[in-house]
Amino acid sequence: MGEIVFVGLGLNDEKGISLRGLEEAKTADKVFIELYTSLLPDLSLKRLEAFCGKQLHVLSRKELEEKNGEIILKVAEKGKTVLFVPGDPLIATTHVALRMEAEKRKIQTRIIHGASVLSAIMGLSGLHNYKFGKTVTIPFPDETPSDTPYQVISQNQSLGLHTLCLLDIKTEEKRYLNIHDALDSLLNVEAKKRKKIVTQETLALGVARAGSNRPVVKADFVKELQNYDFGNPPYSLVFPGKLHFMEAEALICFAEAPEEIREDVE
Repeated sequence: MGEIVFVGLGLNDEKGISLRGLEEAKTADKVFIELYTSLLPDLSLKRLEAFCGKQLHVLSRKELEEKNGEIILKVAEKGKTVLFVPGDPLIATTHVALRMEAEKRKIQTRIIHGASVLSAIMGLSGLHNYKFGKTVTIPFPDETPSDTPYQVISQNQSLGLHTLCLLDIKTEEKRYLNIHDALDSLLNVEAKKRKKIVTQETLALGVARAGSNRPVVKADFVKELQNYDFGNPPYSLVFPGKLHFMEAEALICFAEAPEEIREDVE
C-alpha cells in the first residue's frame, strides 16, 4: 500500500520543519513541495534538499489543482511520498481534496503538523484564540472585487468576535496584496454599504512576516495603519471584536496600540 505524508514547513524558512517531518522526508521515495499557497520569505530549496537528502519536485498550481495532484497520486500508489506544505498542512482546501482522493484510491495518508499563521498571529498579538470568528481572504481588488470580506467582518463583529483576514498572494507572479491596498478595498466597500464596519476610525491589527525573527505587529486605527511601513510580505490583517481588558493590554504592549482602547473593553 502506498502513502502520502503531508509535512508542514512552518512560516518562514526550511528550519521550520519538525524533526519528525525531516525523518519522514528522508525515508520517502519521492518528495514534492508546493510554494504557491503561502510565502516562506527566507526559504532556501537548496538548504532544504541538503537537510532531507532528497531532490525536491516543486509543484505548480496547475499540477496540484487543475490536474488534481495526479503526479503525486501515481507515485504514492507505488511507495511512500512526502508533500511539503507551507504552514500547517490541510489548512488549504487544495490539500484536503488531494487527501480525499488518496483515501478513495486506498492510499494511506498521514499529517505532520507545522506552525500555522492562525496560531502565530494569536500568539504575537495576545488576542484570545477562542474569540476569533470566521477567517476570510481579501482578494486583489483589480481581479476579483468582492464584498465577502466586509460581510464576514460585519458578521463577526455582531458576535463580538475577531476577524483574521488573509491577504491574497500569487507567488508564481510574485504579487502580494499589501495592508494599505487591503484596507483601501474595504473602505471602498464601506463607502457603498455605509454600515460603519470598516472606517478610518476602526481599530485593526497588521502583521507582517509572522514566524520570522523580525515580525512586524502593529495595531492602530485604519487611518494610521494605511501609512504604516510593514516592510516585506507576507501580510495579514485582524479586525478585533469586543476586547477583553487583557487583550487590550496585550495590544498596547505587543503592538503599540493606542492607549485609548482601554476605554472600551469587557
